[in-house]
Amino acid sequence: MKAAVLFFSSINDREKQALDAQCKILEDFYGDLVAFLPPVPVGSPLPMDADVVVFPQLVGAAFSQADALKKITLPVIILTSEFGTVEMWDWEIVTFLRDMGLNVFSPYNVELAQCIFRAIECKKQMTNNVKFLMFQDDPGEGMQAGIFKRFYWWEAACTRQMEDTFGLKIIYKSYKALCERARAISDDTALEVSRDWDVPMAGVSEENYLKAVKVYVAVKEVIAEVGKVEGVGANCLNESFHCDTTPCLAWNMLYEKDNILWACEGDTLTLVSKFIFYSILQKPMMMTNIYPFLMGMAALKHEKIDKFPEIPNGDNHALGVHCGYFGLAPQSFCSSWVLRPKVLGIVDENAVMVDCRMAVGPITMAKLHSDMKKVTLIPCEIVDYVQYPGSDCRNGALLHYVNDNGHEIMDALSSHHALLIQGNCIPELLQGLRVFGFEVNVK
Repeated sequence: MKAAVLFFSSINDREKQALDAQCKILEDFYGDLVAFLPPVPVGSPLPMDADVVVFPQLVGAAFSQADALKKITLPVIILTSEFGTVEMWDWEIVTFLRDMGLNVFSPYNVELAQCIFRAIECKKQMTNNVKFLMFQDDPGEGMQAGIFKRFYWWEAACTRQMEDTFGLKIIYKSYKALCERARAISDDTALEVSRDWDVPMAGVSEENYLKAVKVYVAVKEVIAEVGKVEGVGANCLNESFHCDTTPCLAWNMLYEKDNILWACEGDTLTLVSKFIFYSILQKPMMMTNIYPFLMGMAALKHEKIDKFPEIPNGDNHALGVHCGYFGLAPQSFCSSWVLRPKVLGIVDENAVMVDCRMAVGPITMAKLHSDMKKVTLIPCEIVDYVQYPGSDCRNGALLHYVNDNGHEIMDALSSHHALLIQGNCIPELLQGLRVFGFEVNVK
C-alpha cells in the first residue's frame, strides 16, 4: 500500500523542517504497513499508485485551499503528532475537511491508525480478486435439509452479490471429490506431514486422527492447483455423508501453518466477514452459533438440553455453541484447545471436533449483513463456560450482552452464525469499516 503525502506549499522554513521530521516519525510508526511517497503540495496531481492520502502536518493555509482539497477522492489520514496520531489542535481543520465531503480519519492512538491502514489494504486486496475456496456439491439437499435450505449463502445470488460488491472470487470445488482424494492418501504420508504438529487430543484414536490429517493434505493439494487463497470452507455438516471425518483439524492447521482463514458449514458470508474483520484487527476470532436465552425451547431443543443456566438477568445472555462445543478456533487463539471425538449425530462416527475456549472477558460479536452494506456490532463478554454432559452442548460459552439489551438484540441479529472477536474492538472496527462505507449498527 502506498500513501501520497501532502503538504501546503505556503509553509515557512520552520514548518518545512517540522514536516520533514514528522515524515521520519511516521516511517518509524507505520513503515511496515505503508510506503510513504515523497511529499507533494496540495493541488498537485496525486501519484497514480497512491491508495491513501496522509497529512503529516496541518496549517491554517488549509482554510484557503478548499477548492484544491475538494478534489481529493482517496481516504485521508491525519497523523500530525510526534506520537504518530492526530494533534488535538487539528480538530478544527479535520472538521473543515469533513464538512467539504472528504473521508477523513483522525486516529488518536497508533492502534487505530494501524487498523485504518489495514482496512484500506484489505479493500484494495479484495478489489484485486482475492480468492476463497469452498467445497460443496448440492448444498441444502443433504442432512437436516429443513434447516440448511434456508441459508442465503448457498444462493447463486449471494455469491454474485459478494463478488460484485467486493471484487473477490469464490471458487467452488466438490466436497465429495475432496473426501475421496483424502481417503486415497496413505497413512505414511499423513504421519510424515503431521510429524511436527503439536495437537492435544483426548479420546481420538490414531486412525481417526490420521483421517483428519488426510483432509488437510487433500485441501493443500487443491490449493496448490487453484493458486493462493485467503480462506477455505466446506459444507461439512449438511453433506457430511461424503466424508469419514470432519475438516476441523484441517482448518486449524491451515491457519497455523499458512495463515489461511476458515468458515464452517460452507458459510461464505461468514468467511468474507471474517476476512474483513481479521484483516483490520489481526485479533483472535471465531464463528459460533448464538442461542439467546430469549429463544427458549426453540434453542434448547436443538442443543438437546432442558434449560439454560439459572442466572440473574438471563434475558441478556446467550450460549455460544457449535458442533457440540464452543466452536472451531485455531490453537493460537485459545486459552485451551483439545481435539476430541465428534458429538453431533449427523457426522461420521469417526469424525473429530475441537473443544476449545477463548479467554473469559470482553468480546465483540460482529457480522456482515446479507445486503453487503450493513454490519452489526454487539459488545459482549464471555462470562464462563457451561457443560451439559450427553447433550450437543458439552462445553459452550456463556455470553452476556454488556448493554443489557437482550430484546433489542433479538431484533438486530442477522444470522444464527456470529463472529466472536477477542476484546472490545468496536472503536477499531468503527474506524476500519468506514473505509468500506458500511452502515454500522452498534448494539
